[in-house]
Amino acid sequence: MSLNLVTPGANAPEEFNVIIEIPMNSDPVKYEVDDETGAIFVDRFMLAAMHYPVNYGYVPQTIADDGDPADVLVLAPFPIQIGAVVKCRAIGVLMMEDEGGGDSKVLAVPVTKLYPPYRHINGPDDLPEEELARLKHFFERYKDLEKGKWVKVNGWEGVESAKREISNSIARFQEGQK
Repeated sequence: MSLNLVTPGANAPEEFNVIIEIPMNSDPVKYEVDDETGAIFVDRFMLAAMHYPVNYGYVPQTIADDGDPADVLVLAPFPIQIGAVVKCRAIGVLMMEDEGGGDSKVLAVPVTKLYPPYRHINGPDDLPEEELARLKHFFERYKDLEKGKWVKVNGWEGVESAKREISNSIARFQEGQK
């Protein structure tokens, strides 16, 4: 099956599908799924000697502020395979900008049916401050050694901002289909 056939999900933004591009603890290689073929391409080898601290993916059939699908950071107890689809719920959003404009990252957990221990996590404040700082640090620094690239992290916002990010990204995609 081609990944471009995967939808955001019937209940988005309350629950939504995320296609994993980079498993947590992965080496510093940025992968991206090609919309047309579903093939997974190496986007670049990152120069920073840092591992991804979280599973990284996107909500299919969305267009975020930067023109790419809406980015999602999926907290999970294990690395999730590239190309896997995980049903998630938002708990917050890391507000960011980079050389291409807005580049926010929705923070999500698998739905309770997939992983019940996260059922009580409903916002960024439900996580240890060290976990939020670790994620923020990674995204503040992961482009440091790449010429012409920069990142500004503006901080964490709550679940409503995350849902708005997803809804707006779905609407942008749908508008482009007309």
